[in-house]
Amino acid sequence: MLSIAILSRTEKFLNNTIKSILENATGEIEILPVLDAYGGNVKELISHGIPYEPIIDPRVKYIVLPNNGQLQKRQGINTAVSISKGEYVAWCDAHCAFAKGFDETLIKDCQDNWVVFPRRHRMDVENWTGTSWNKPPIDYEYIMWQFLIRGRFSGYKWEDKTREKIDVPIDDVMTKQASFVLMKKSWFKKMGFMNVDRYTGWGQEEQEIIMETWRNGGRVIVNKNTWYAHLHKGKTFGRMYPWDREQVYKSYELSYRYWTQDQREFLLSYFEKFMPIPNFPKNWKELLIEKWNNESVL
Repeated sequence: MLSIAILSRTEKFLNNTIKSILENATGEIEILPVLDAYGGNVKELISHGIPYEPIIDPRVKYIVLPNNGQLQKRQGINTAVSISKGEYVAWCDAHCAFAKGFDETLIKDCQDNWVVFPRRHRMDVENWTGTSWNKPPIDYEYIMWQFLIRGRFSGYKWEDKTREKIDVPIDDVMTKQASFVLMKKSWFKKMGFMNVDRYTGWGQEEQEIIMETWRNGGRVIVNKNTWYAHLHKGKTFGRMYPWDREQVYKSYELSYRYWTQDQREFLLSYFEKFMPIPNFPKNWKELLIEKWNNESVL
């Protein structure tokens, strides 16, 4: 069985996402929508001013988190995994659509210590079950130098690599947007995801999952044999999980210090594994070591 948590906070498109999973999953599934800070009874939930009507299906089991004033994305994932029944677990944003049979395709090629991402397309919001096929998929992403040198891990689409490896069905990835992630439940528990001490409730999920997996001898892959579509919200739809600068930047800071100071040797080897990385200068290693050494004495 595959257990899929859907992280939701004032989500306009939650039901669209649940319906897409129900319609396109071909194996045994359970869906665990995690309602973060909605408050009240599920049938009374309000999302973007629209009365929320829950989907009644034996495969859908709602989790309501208390409203404590914090963004509880990590806590929501942990709660869902703790009660999940599946051998495999996944979570996604509440504004996604899926290809037919995505679940069985991903599980078939997921080994014990793998983290798996499907190919990601941009959502065509006018046709929720479709995608913006006029734009290339986002198969690969990289850590951006301009943010790294300023003390933050941030990923960006790696378009050249996507084009170069368009016909490679399964491949290693450096980083990915964590809007859909799948792995075995046993690997999730072994790695101790999601850490709520080193990180706050929102931000740096992909860095924790991907870098910890590579550090512990696992593998992180994109499986291009299937896809999901993710809504790029922007100014049109806004952010469903709001940008709480204090909380998100705290995650950035704690994550950066942990990887650059406590796990420095791994981090350097991680960068080397994926070289050449766009925008990294030739003397990237010397620049980073000098920067981190200076920061360690502050």
